[in-house]
This record gives sequence, C-alpha cells and structure tokens, in this order.
Amino acid sequence: MGLAGVLEALGYGPFFEAQLRAEERGTLRPGRAVADRGRRLVVRFEEGESLVTIPGRFRASGETLPVVGDFVLAPPGEEPQIARVLARRTRLLRGAAGRRDEEQVLAANVDLVFLAHAVDAGVKGRRLERTLAAVHASGAAPVILVTKVDLLDLPEDREAVLDEARAAAGASPVIPVSAVTGEGVPEIRALLAAGRTGVFLGLSGAGKSTLVNALLRAEVQATEEVRWWDARGRHRTTGRSLFVLEGGGAVIDGPGIRELKLWDGGGLDAAFDDLSQVAAGCRFGDCRHLDEPGCAVRVAIEEGRLDEDRVEGFRKLDGEQRAREARRGGPGARVAKQREKALSRAIRKLRERDDEH
Repeated sequence: MGLAGVLEALGYGPFFEAQLRAEERGTLRPGRAVADRGRRLVVRFEEGESLVTIPGRFRASGETLPVVGDFVLAPPGEEPQIARVLARRTRLLRGAAGRRDEEQVLAANVDLVFLAHAVDAGVKGRRLERTLAAVHASGAAPVILVTKVDLLDLPEDREAVLDEARAAAGASPVIPVSAVTGEGVPEIRALLAAGRTGVFLGLSGAGKSTLVNALLRAEVQATEEVRWWDARGRHRTTGRSLFVLEGGGAVIDGPGIRELKLWDGGGLDAAFDDLSQVAAGCRFGDCRHLDEPGCAVRVAIEEGRLDEDRVEGFRKLDGEQRAREARRGGPGARVAKQREKALSRAIRKLRERDDEH
C-alpha cells in the first residue's frame, strides 16, 4: 500500500479536505497524529512520519489542542510546528480527573470504541452503562469486548458473564474475546475496514495491548502479567498511539483508564435505548420515573420488562448530568430549571385533582 493510500486508509477524506483554505493548499500538508510525545506529536503525512511541535500559542489562545487521532496541517521541514487542527468528526470526552469541571479529549476522529472488560476482574454493569453513555455522546459506536474468556472452563460460567454484559449493553454488540486462542480477533479486525479507526478503553489488565498485538500480528505494545490479588495490571503503555492495520483501518491504544466521568449527557438515551423506548409512553416528557403519574417505566418494572437496577443506574447518571449542567450555568441550565419547575407544578395539579375525586 502506498503512503497516500495509507493516509486515506487512516480516514482522511472529503470531510477534512473541504476544510483546507486556498492559501493553505500550497504551503501546508495534512497528516494524522499517531503518537503522543508530550508537547510534540508524531504525525503521519503522505510522505511518511514526522515529529511536529505543538505551538505554545495553542494553549495561550485557547485553540484546539491536538490529540492522537486528530488531522492537522503543518508545513514541510524538520520538526515543523502545527499550523492548525482540522475540525473533528467525533471526539471521545471525559471529565478531567479530580474535582475540576473541565473536559478532557482522549482521542479524536474515532469510529468505534472497544470497551474491554476482562472476566477475571468481572463485568461491572453500572460502570459499563456509564461508559456507553460517554461513548454514544462522542458520536462513535461502542463495541463491548468480554476479554480473557479462555479463563472460563465451564460453558455456564461463560454464558453468565456474557449475559451480564448483554444486560448492560442495550443495542451495542458484545464480542467474547481471547488473545490466547484468537477468538473474537477476526470479528474485531473485520469491523476496522479501511478508513475506520477504533480505540480501546478499559482498566489496566483488561488485555487491550495484547489485543492490539494480535490485530497487528506483531509485538508493538508492551504487556505485563496481571496481579493475582486484584486482577489489575500496571500501566505498561505510557502514551496513546495509533497503529495502521494490514489492509487498512487503524487502532488507538493507550494507558488504562481508571476513572471515566460522564461529561456530555447526550448519549444517555442511546445507552439506555430499551428504557428510552418505554419512557416514550410516559405521560410527562421529563418524567424522572420515580412517583410521577402515568409513568410507563414504573409499569414496565412492575411487569418485569425492565430491570429496576438498570433504571436506577439511568436515574443516577441523569441526575449527575442535570447537576453538572446547573453548575455550568448558561441557557441550558436555565431551561432545565424551568422544565423542572413546570413538571413539579403539573404533578402537583394532578395530585390535587386526584384527591378531589
């Protein structure tokens, strides 16, 4: 495959080409950031890879800071400076670690997010739902990988773990995977066709780097044995990197993520698609599924069509997002507060009318 073909296989196409200004076409070249080097990035251009510098003005002026997966423009030459970051198709976000209410971009222009959950650490349904909501909000499609299934000897144990993942997955696919036996690797590779990029997320020890090695058929990422006492591994991958697959497509791998805060609530309905379909029958559009009259979700729980723990997980995430919106202020927070007041008034009136009868 030629280098120009590689850049195209990495996802560069009309969406990004259309963003180039006339004066930039003759002086700047597009490329994709494939590795993080602190204040510098390794960028893949048509003619090969080059180390580029992120100008200090990007931070000072509040310009978009490039991350692995971004398409950038830079002039020719040895270790050039990035001139501009092209607008992203998708961006995977999380809230910054700690108490800061700031967004952090983990990867850009990703089509698929592979959520790795190892059977030795257990599939945590509520954690998975939270991550799915964040992925849906990014614009990418989630795929759940239940890794290390070779550790399960009994078929009933295997099905129990997979059923637990499917219960939290909603409409997202669940793939059993073993880097030891090769199970699931062809299915992952088939999803990563030319022009598509996937990123692996999951706690340390989930087997992400081992899977990247299996996909690339080469030892490109360092791996380490998992600690026996808590099924966790130590970070061996020190920075995010993008790897080109044979035949096209790419994968991004990086350090295990221990804390993934939901930043944008726009993916909640997609992550809880089963609940959303039922909630469409609620009397109030902003029903919280607690004790509101005409709540279709409460009826579905009583009839066994919805799991109450899953509904409680949704309520918790929805409440966190409402609180976050309120802290940020602005028109969205005012609208949310007005809706909350209107809903409370409507519930009060209905209860008063019911008491009269």
